[in-house]
Amino acid sequence: MTKTSFAPGNRRDRRKPRIGNAERDVIALGIAIAAIILFVGTGGAVVPQVVRSLTGYGLGPDKVLVNALLLNIALIIFGWRRYRQLLEEVEQRRNAEEQARILAETDSLTGCLNRRSLNAAANEMLAGMEGRSKRLAFMMIDLDNFKRINDFNGHSAGDQVLQQSAKRIEELLPDGALLARIGGDEFALVVPFEKSRRQVIDQLATAIVANISEVLEINGIGVEVTASLGIADDEMGRGADGSPGDAQTLLHMADIAMYQAKKQGRNHYLWFEEPMESELRFRSEIETGIRRGIPLGEFVPYYQQQIDLQTGELSGFEMLARWNSPTLGIVKPDIFIPVAEAIGAIGELSESLIAQALEDAKEWDPGLTLAVNISPLQLRDPWFAQKLLRLLAEANFPPHRLEIEITESCLHENVGVARTLITSLQNQGIRVSLDDFGTGYSSIAQLRSLPFDRIKIDRSFVTNLIENQDSAAIVHSIALLGQGLGMPITAEGIETGEVMEQLRKYGEMKGQGFLYGQPQPATVIHDWLSDHKLLDQPQAAPASVTTSDANKVNTAAEDKADTPRQAGNA
Repeated sequence: MTKTSFAPGNRRDRRKPRIGNAERDVIALGIAIAAIILFVGTGGAVVPQVVRSLTGYGLGPDKVLVNALLLNIALIIFGWRRYRQLLEEVEQRRNAEEQARILAETDSLTGCLNRRSLNAAANEMLAGMEGRSKRLAFMMIDLDNFKRINDFNGHSAGDQVLQQSAKRIEELLPDGALLARIGGDEFALVVPFEKSRRQVIDQLATAIVANISEVLEINGIGVEVTASLGIADDEMGRGADGSPGDAQTLLHMADIAMYQAKKQGRNHYLWFEEPMESELRFRSEIETGIRRGIPLGEFVPYYQQQIDLQTGELSGFEMLARWNSPTLGIVKPDIFIPVAEAIGAIGELSESLIAQALEDAKEWDPGLTLAVNISPLQLRDPWFAQKLLRLLAEANFPPHRLEIEITESCLHENVGVARTLITSLQNQGIRVSLDDFGTGYSSIAQLRSLPFDRIKIDRSFVTNLIENQDSAAIVHSIALLGQGLGMPITAEGIETGEVMEQLRKYGEMKGQGFLYGQPQPATVIHDWLSDHKLLDQPQAAPASVTTSDANKVNTAAEDKADTPRQAGNA
């Protein structure tokens, strides 16, 4: 099978090296030819004299002619050697120019084409498709979670994954297809197919996704990698006047489809559709807004109450992020947090919010705690604990009043890193809880080996506690597990009095949810705490709040015209 993907030498050479007159040295060649002519003339006179002299029939040759003959021989040798050296130099130059061309057009790691050569070759193919029965499919392939492979296995293993993935893709390509590596872990394909056989591209895409997902053996270790794939064809790129699109436009469409495939769960493919571009444009606006909004202080903490279910006392607040966007209004974290993680801004965003929350919370009653979620990406930061301690020192906030919440997915990615971080934080007096328990991959063995201070039951179980017996059984089991391991429990998502009463039957635990009010900004919380004498002042009363009193925080928020009402739970 002949393909133009891994055989750059087989491609039609559009840029022949121009050696020009350097392929022959006229002077050296002229000297050699002149010397040969003189040698023939001089030799014709000298050689007979030498022969007759040696046979004893005549005098010796003329010394001048002999010297001239020897000089001719020397000139012939000089000219020939110079000509041979020149030919070698020309060959070296030709090889160097060919190597430079290959390096300029191909990816050195995988041998595929690169982005620049792909665009040129694809545009040639597009020009050749006009008036024919064939069409071109443009595919973008991105390896899922490739950075994690590099981080956990090293860049050498990552390079081998790229090489093996490229080879697996190449094995499936039909004749005339182009394969290029255009980014760190991104590949692009251009595949010709018959207009009436679009299913061939679906079959190829399915096979590529399946082929890449097979476990790779790298340095004796099994490495799992999957791929997301997007597809567009040349008909999609036509303008309003019917003019054909160019390769860059079609690859952009395929890239949009690939992003959607990744967003919808990865490890599959999608064809480009027009609405996808609008969604991508919205994401681009979100990215730009995040980068602009962090230094401008547009991201602000909201607070949700945490109540002791047995006594009804207010025990603290959980900080929830909100984006006060000048164009989008109040944006919930499920919109901007994944984007901030994807663009690498989650660390700066989280530190900004935590700093604001610590300043707010240090005015509260000393008995009230502050709970803060961290992203799984922050867990990989070896300096996170030190950064957090710096924020505590700057705010002069007691570490024992701060609780860091880690989701179960963090444990699945790297238990060792989680253990190191938890121990480091606890050594400084900070408490650490396991968030969203029951939805991930935690085991009892992990709970015993990791020194968590608290378990938080995921809201998906608590909300359906009354209607769903399975949810009730799970919540009850987690409560018993917490009692057995000596870990306090917090239940999220309490929305009705019935759920609260049922949870009280399971023993001591904290609770939070809409029953106790919507999350509110710092100004509303401050005023409400002031009304209940729960700010840090000598005459502060005990932090005891009934459910009825807790609901008044929403009423207080309604009385403030500048407080958005669309803020919800996260």
